[in-house]
Amino acid sequence: MSVLAAIAVLAILILVHELGHFIAARSQGIYANRFSLGFGPILLKYQGSQTEYTLRAFPLGGFVGFPDDDPDSDIPPNDPNLLRNRPILDRAIVISAGVIANLIFAYLVLALQIGIVGIPQEFKYQPGVIVKPVNEQSVAYQAGIREGDIVLSVNGQELVAGNDSTLLLTKEIQTHPNQQLDLKIQRQNEQIPLKLTPKESADGKGLVGIELGPNGKAVYRRPQNPTEIFTVAANRFQQLVVGTVKGFGQLFTNFQATASQVSGPINIVKIGAKLAADNSANLLSFAAIISINLAVINILPLPALDGGQLAFLLIEGLFGKPLPAKIQEGVMQTGLVLLLGLGIFLIVKETTQLDFVQQLFQGL
Repeated sequence: MSVLAAIAVLAILILVHELGHFIAARSQGIYANRFSLGFGPILLKYQGSQTEYTLRAFPLGGFVGFPDDDPDSDIPPNDPNLLRNRPILDRAIVISAGVIANLIFAYLVLALQIGIVGIPQEFKYQPGVIVKPVNEQSVAYQAGIREGDIVLSVNGQELVAGNDSTLLLTKEIQTHPNQQLDLKIQRQNEQIPLKLTPKESADGKGLVGIELGPNGKAVYRRPQNPTEIFTVAANRFQQLVVGTVKGFGQLFTNFQATASQVSGPINIVKIGAKLAADNSANLLSFAAIISINLAVINILPLPALDGGQLAFLLIEGLFGKPLPAKIQEGVMQTGLVLLLGLGIFLIVKETTQLDFVQQLFQGL
């Protein structure tokens, strides 16, 4: 059920994005002849007065179709309500509306979460550090560490309650490349001794491929009034947007170190399912974070993304005429092929890392 909930969240975010484009077009009187949620074979179809609405088999996608380039359209090519015949500003509004819709949705979801769950007041620490191997090929996983384990001590040093324990464990790992560490692990109600030897990274520091987090839980309080809800949501929204932009900036400026952290749809669903299994309210945070990521990705000036189309509009505005249609089509098709290739690569890579697939291969 948690997996289905995560998939449903992703489908809703895609629906919100495409609705942004669709509403922006229709509200300006621009023709939009297709609206689809999902891709692949059509499951349901409804023909409206101007638009064909479809639900397709695979929900992790969607599109809004315009009759501008539809050879079966009977609309005259010089009709002012075709998207391509509208002023640059009108077209820019339609293209950017999906991104804007995702950002607005993320903010409203954060406000809803604060209204339901409350405002974080403090964090009650408990001894130890919660750990999670980044993947099954990591040093930590191979040494026997599993997601949710709590490290109670390292080399005889107790990890007491508090955020300093996370810093201490990080320091011990980084300063002991190729040296064995003695850990005491708590897994459910059992304490397990475990030995871990960090490998040496390119900068000479120890590396085990693990995520660390403080052991404890947050304490919440009820908001005093609606104003506080929206104010706290705005602050949280700003933090997430800034953090997301910085994250993508690091991907471009330090690709080698951050490329391994890029996740495809399989891992995204796994993360969402895990959050839903821990606490259903976490799905709201998941929805907000993914919605912001979807907005930031789409605004990047890359072919086949909204940002790429906005870049074409910027060139048209600067030079007074659009780039030749063949050049635009070639760039967009190349970008689409690259994005699809990346998506397929991530899906295949992440599928082969799933536990049941690994067990299947081991049984062959």
